[in-house]
Amino acid sequence: MFNYRVENLHKLLKILKEEGVTIVGEIEEYEYGKFDWILDNDGNKIELWEPVDAAFL
Repeated sequence: MFNYRVENLHKLLKILKEEGVTIVGEIEEYEYGKFDWILDNDGNKIELWEPVDAAFL
């Protein structure tokens, strides 16, 4: 699985959903960041991570 760090997970998911991307599950929030998953065109799962600390970006 690929893992991408993103700046604004909620905004990105909204845009991806409008583009027809399959979103897997709901956003999960932890003390170190927010996570959600999407599927690419081949069905591969991709993890999106918005870290709490901007230094991770």
